[in-house]
Amino acid sequence: MIEETTHRIHFSNANDLSEVEDNSVSLVVTSPPYPMIEMWDDSFSVQNNDITKALENNKPERAFELMHEILDAVWKECSRVLCDGGVACINIGDATRTIDKKFQLFSNHARIISAFVELGFSNLPNIIWRKQTNAPNKFMGSGMYPPGAYVTLEHEFILVFRKGHKREFSIDEKQNRRESAFFWEERNKWFSDLWELKGTKQVLSENGARDRSGAYPLEIPYRLINMFSVKGDSVLDPFIGTGTTSLAAIAAGRNSIGYELESEFSSNIEQTLLSESNLELINDTTRKRILNHKEFVNQRIKEKGLESVKHHNNWFDFPVMTKQEKDLTLQFVNNIQKSDFGLFKTTYVQDALLDYQGSYSLFSTV
Repeated sequence: MIEETTHRIHFSNANDLSEVEDNSVSLVVTSPPYPMIEMWDDSFSVQNNDITKALENNKPERAFELMHEILDAVWKECSRVLCDGGVACINIGDATRTIDKKFQLFSNHARIISAFVELGFSNLPNIIWRKQTNAPNKFMGSGMYPPGAYVTLEHEFILVFRKGHKREFSIDEKQNRRESAFFWEERNKWFSDLWELKGTKQVLSENGARDRSGAYPLEIPYRLINMFSVKGDSVLDPFIGTGTTSLAAIAAGRNSIGYELESEFSSNIEQTLLSESNLELINDTTRKRILNHKEFVNQRIKEKGLESVKHHNNWFDFPVMTKQEKDLTLQFVNNIQKSDFGLFKTTYVQDALLDYQGSYSLFSTV
């Protein structure tokens, strides 16, 4: 069980992770600025003025490559700090843009795959994040007349890479790994290559930072952290933004390290990590996992009988599908405190019933 986790935010460029030791991070989860999406032009151009010149001179392919070269330097640092067997998960969308009256797609996901493969990573099966939308208009370009219309982009990619071979665990880490198991029914849902999840609010309050955050919903880093790391691991987000990855790491009992180029985001990150509403949100996320499991087990027993759920979880004292789930633990966050500039510490409730009293009665069979 995890008693405390730490979360460090650095306000500097992620192309230099010198504060992070070699092979000390188990997982990278991030959503970088998207090359050739107009809202990110300034963020890239401030790091390389040749990007501005390329766009002004109607050379989009040159601008695209220069933007990715900035990201390449970050991926190289991620490779250095990731342990052998560590995983990198990159949420990225492709871009469409009209420059000099020419409309085209810029395949960010393909370019990033090439960069990681060149660094020696293995590309594991990727995830398509299909954003749920109520937009009624599916037509772009010339509308009803062929051949000038084009399809709309309604998905992004979550690219998954592994450094080296499968990760090996020490004796102490093996216990953390057992406690970090996920429910059988969660495995079947999370390890699908298609996730249909709503996006999240993008508009930021006026604080001197950019107008939009580019943040993903909590569910995305929370799933990835549970899927590809174990309790007590360190998770790195080199483009931390408003701090969603660190919040997900807190919920999952992992340590985190974040980098943000724009120091104006410090107030947004503090609001993300210290607000009472987000503390309630992450504990509700844990409660929902338990409730969803109870609902699944009750329904399975109703349909297939008690013998269809053969195993028992030691922490929560309830039925589970597999032997691997018997040591699964889900802890609730007790407190999140800022202990220094850019440093936050989290403590956890150590008794499952303290935050979830009486919930076991929901099992009609127990």
